[in-house]
Formats: sequence, C-alpha cells, structure tokens
Amino acid sequence: MLKKVSLSALLIPLSSLLIHAQYQSRQEYLEAYRNGKTINAITTAVPFLIVAPDARAGGMGDCGVSTEADANSMHWNLAKAPFAQRRTSISLTYSPWLRNLVPDINMAYLAFYQKLGKNDRAALLGSLRYFNLGNIQFFDIFGTPIGNYTPNEFAIDAGYSMKLIDNLSMGVAFRFIYSNLTLGIPVAGAATFPGKAGAGDIGLYYQNENWSIAKRPIIFRFGTAFTNLGSKIRYSQGSRADFIPMNFRLGTSLQMKLDDFNSLLWAVEANKLLVPTPAVYLTDSAGGGPVINPDGSKVIIAGRDPNRGVLDGIFTSFFDAPGGLREELHEVMLSTGLEYWYSDIFSARLGYFNEAKQKGNRRFVTLGFGVRYSAFGLDVSYLVPIVQRHPLESTLRFSLLFTFDSLNPKTEKTKSNPLPGRRKKNE
Repeated sequence: MLKKVSLSALLIPLSSLLIHAQYQSRQEYLEAYRNGKTINAITTAVPFLIVAPDARAGGMGDCGVSTEADANSMHWNLAKAPFAQRRTSISLTYSPWLRNLVPDINMAYLAFYQKLGKNDRAALLGSLRYFNLGNIQFFDIFGTPIGNYTPNEFAIDAGYSMKLIDNLSMGVAFRFIYSNLTLGIPVAGAATFPGKAGAGDIGLYYQNENWSIAKRPIIFRFGTAFTNLGSKIRYSQGSRADFIPMNFRLGTSLQMKLDDFNSLLWAVEANKLLVPTPAVYLTDSAGGGPVINPDGSKVIIAGRDPNRGVLDGIFTSFFDAPGGLREELHEVMLSTGLEYWYSDIFSARLGYFNEAKQKGNRRFVTLGFGVRYSAFGLDVSYLVPIVQRHPLESTLRFSLLFTFDSLNPKTEKTKSNPLPGRRKKNE
C-alpha cells in the first residue's frame, strides 16, 4: 500500500506533536487531568527500540526482564544470559506491524547469545533490529509529489554479561542506532540526513532454584534493566534533537514444577520511560496560541521545560510531571504474564499490558504458544486490545529459536526439577 506523507512532518520535533487543550492555570490542567479529559503522553524518536521484539515475551504481556533466559535476553535484560541452560542460542523474529492499517510495515529481529569459559559464568550477546516503514509517497509543504521511498531504521547491539556470584549476574551492552526517515531529501531549503545515536544498557539479574511452595520446587527470579541510555537524535541541522526511548524495567517471576510433566511461570513487570514529561504552557485566551516570554520561550504553567540534557532528563523524569505524583505514577506501565509448559515440548501463554489513558491508553491482552523439539523452537503471539479500533489490534509475532549443546554440567543437578528446555530426551 502506498502511504502519503508530508516530508516536513517527519522533521517536526516530536514533543510539538502533542496537542493539548487551552489552559489558563495549573489548577485548570490538574482538574482536566484528574477527570481524564486531557492527554499528556511522552513521545520519543525511534520508538521501535522499545517494541517487544520476540513472540515469547509478546505472548506474556511484554514481560521479559525476569523470565527464563533465552536468545532474546539482549532486548529485555542481557544479564540473564549466564543462567541460560544451553551454551548457544539464536532467535529470528518477524512481525507485520500495524497490519490492520497498512500491509507493508514490518519489524525483524535477530538475536543470539554464546556462553563463555569452562564454567559458563559469562556470555556474549548480540542483536540486529530492523524496522521497515513501508512504501511512502513524499510531498513537500506545497503538496507537490517528491517521490516514493521506503524509510527504515535499525539498531545493532553487542553486550557482555557475567555472574558476580552463583545467584547474581550483571551485564552491559552498547548500541548503534540508525534512522533514515527522509532519505536525504531537502526540506524547506534545509538539508536532511539520517539520524544516528549511540546508547547502552545495564542489567542486573538474580535467580534462586532452592525455593519451594507446598513442597513443590520453585525457581525465583528478579531482574532490572536500564536500556537505551544514550544521546539524542536529530535529522537536520535546523531541527531540535529528540530523546531516544531511554527506559527502566523492574520485574520478578516465579516458576513452579507442578509434576514431572507440567510447570507454570508467573511474571509481573513495571517499566517507565526515562525522558522528560511534556510541560503545560499558558495559552492566549483570545487566539489560543502559546504566550511567549521576552526571551522567546513559551510560558510554562505546570511541569518543566522538556528541552534539557540527557542526564538531567533521566534523573528529573521521576518528578517532572505537570500533574505531580498522580501523573508520575500514571507513567509507570504494568504488565503480567503466565507461561504453562507440558513435557518441555508445548507451551501456552497469556498476558496483560496496561498503560494509563492519559499516557497513551495501550491496554491489551496477549495470547501465545510455543513448541520445542530437539534444537528447534517456534513461538507465536497475538495481541487483543482492550480499546476498540486500536492500531495495534491483531499484532502477530513469529519467532524461530535454535539452541545448541546438551545440558551444562552445572545444571545437571536440576534433573529432578525439569523445567522448559531442561529435560533430556530419555528422561
């Protein structure tokens, strides 16, 4: 499908795309926010970086920071990799994105980990994420056709993680981000170029296999990760640089062996963007436009100026919401998921993701299943939005998984407590 877009619209600072009602005072804004009559969503450049890339997490409500390690740990929490049961794993995921609106937008994700050393206490990880925006017909500001193009974005990651002690690991990663939205076409006489940025991740992970509930073996996991901590990105010299989706995740999971053939995992997770919340500006009651200070800046009646440095933006993101603590809490997205395994061969998944109405209103249920046979695995997930006519409706993800090597010597002790991916063929 051919999509039409004004090229100049791609270069407007993302923060200016948020449309607010007219407010004459902070109290007026607070009342509208409490009553759900206004939206103050946080937007960033390159949002594809925080889209759940794999079908397993996609079927569990986008939970992944504390679930069992797999090849896609690079996205969620790379510190999980040293606890993986196999030495090597590769995953390839494909997702038709916004397929109910357009047929040619898609995302592909290739990820792997390789455990290192004789004792497998460290791991090397990497991934490539590619986002294709489909065939778009560009127009200039006068409505004159410029041509048909296929904008695209990608990110390349490399990371290393290791066990600090037997139950605790830590990982760091570096990421190169490339976003080619304009394909170098000048806009209003200004040259444009692909946006480039660098970022990094820091993850921490804890796993304890010695728990039990009602005499049933339990694996307790806890994970936290700071992801996409990096520079701003811009697409022309005249445009303002935008934040990339720096993010903080925190979660925990419990996995129980029900009997020799059945196990159940439950995970819960919270995440928050570490970027400034848009401020609320005083508007002219006559014309509806913003009131301007003598220095050319807009008059802020609630919140803080979002145009600030990266470090300042990260630390102040926890207390800069115009609506105070209530709005800050609404910026925390919550998700939970269940994963059931039968005989380490078949799995079924169910999840729920919740985002406040004033912050984007992404609320959806996810379904998924997976199969494992020898070194091969397949996962599929499906998204069902709570909100009607949501653009994410019917989102599908397909993941192929390949694992190599038999059980590691250090995990042989888990024979009596087989969980997904751990059972030997003759057990």
